[in-house]
Amino acid sequence: MRPALDFDLLGVSRLRASGKEFERIATVVSGRTVAPKAFAIDESSILPRMREGKVVLIRDAQRELDSKGVVDREILESGIRSILLAPLVFGEEVVGGMLFAKRRPSWYDESDREIVRAIADALVLALQHQRLAEEQQRAAVAEATTQQLEKRVQSLRGALEERFGFDTIQGRSPAFTTALGQAKKVAPTDTTVLLTGASGTGKEVLARAIHQGSTRADGPFVAINCAALPETLIESELFGHERGAFTGADRLKRGRFELAAGGTLFLDEVGELAPAVQAKLLRVLQERSYERVGGTQTLSADVRLIAATNRNLEDAVAGGKFREDLFYRLAVFRVHLPALRERGDDILVLADRFVRELGSRMGKADVGLSREARDLLLAYHWPGNIRELQNAIERAVILSDGGLITAAQLGVTPAAGKVAPAPPRAGGIQPDTVAAQDDGAPEGLPEMEKRAVVEALKRAKGNKSQAATALGLSRTRFYTLMRRYGLQ
Repeated sequence: MRPALDFDLLGVSRLRASGKEFERIATVVSGRTVAPKAFAIDESSILPRMREGKVVLIRDAQRELDSKGVVDREILESGIRSILLAPLVFGEEVVGGMLFAKRRPSWYDESDREIVRAIADALVLALQHQRLAEEQQRAAVAEATTQQLEKRVQSLRGALEERFGFDTIQGRSPAFTTALGQAKKVAPTDTTVLLTGASGTGKEVLARAIHQGSTRADGPFVAINCAALPETLIESELFGHERGAFTGADRLKRGRFELAAGGTLFLDEVGELAPAVQAKLLRVLQERSYERVGGTQTLSADVRLIAATNRNLEDAVAGGKFREDLFYRLAVFRVHLPALRERGDDILVLADRFVRELGSRMGKADVGLSREARDLLLAYHWPGNIRELQNAIERAVILSDGGLITAAQLGVTPAAGKVAPAPPRAGGIQPDTVAAQDDGAPEGLPEMEKRAVVEALKRAKGNKSQAATALGLSRTRFYTLMRRYGLQ
């Protein structure tokens, strides 16, 4: 720019966000650069005029500047006599300025006003082009990133379908295929589903398959175990809370209903909900809206609800422990999962699958089940259902050195008098079928659960953690069963 407008000092500044200071971002003095510095607008007699968008011409700084001002005094002390200040204007907004200065007085005149204005406009235009080029580059990078993310999403969606879809669920017993067929029919709808069955029968696996088969498959699947949290926290976990809603609520927390927006919320062990939470859940199902704990803002409950329980909710309703109106809201479509002992040869089908998967994961691809191990799998009554079976297979694969797994490596023992369950026949065993006790009397699900807990505690010599592991249950679930049956 020197051929067009000579200078001893050239500076470019930008207006800070506060609007009260110009910050020098580039300065050339006798061919050398000067460090950045900020100048307060109200400490100068000339910066306020440039802030208003005017070109400022100073012919003789010693006569025209005010030495009382900090900025003016610095200019005078530097030996500058002639000054041209031009605002940098984007649209109608001043965003910075340009300074041309000479140590000789009357170096610039009125004709230089137009020149410095043209230089400032050219600089603004160059900056606009640079910003546009940068934005185009950012847009190109963003588009490439978006394409990569879309490919990743498609890959993950395929992986989810492969891992959690209906095709991954194995079983051919009549009772189980009936339940699976019902789940496939209800999946594409937005209907609330209630899954029933003993612990470890695969209710969450089926809930995930229903989600993957629904129109909400692209949304989140959020699960919560209603029995795993104390009554004082479950409401906050479901609906969230505002900061300061209670002692310890030091920040806003989004609940599971909010996190599951656009997707599916799975409420496991829904029968364990406290009455107060049952009432609030009923309101959400009726009005499809809720508020966070301690909040007043109404939020939309855009979720598909799937609930699960191992309890007989009809009995809980009759006993006044579960709201009848909530029960009918949850049980719009019921699917019952049979216990593993009712599924006959499905035990071996699942066992072979676990052996393959776990063996491959542990580097024992050649491991298999011996004849005696298969006989034991069919003879055992599996109180912990599929979860207990998977744990038994995992233990056996760890203990095996390759080859065939022995019965002893499974770590299970059939109760006295138990015989291998016969494979269910079509029209034979129904979802509410009960096992026979040693004396031939029918045994209900609660009695079987209690006996399984007692036997597990005996085998573990009172060690609750080992007993829970043997049954394929979490410690929280195991302690819930102990409290339910008065074993603590």
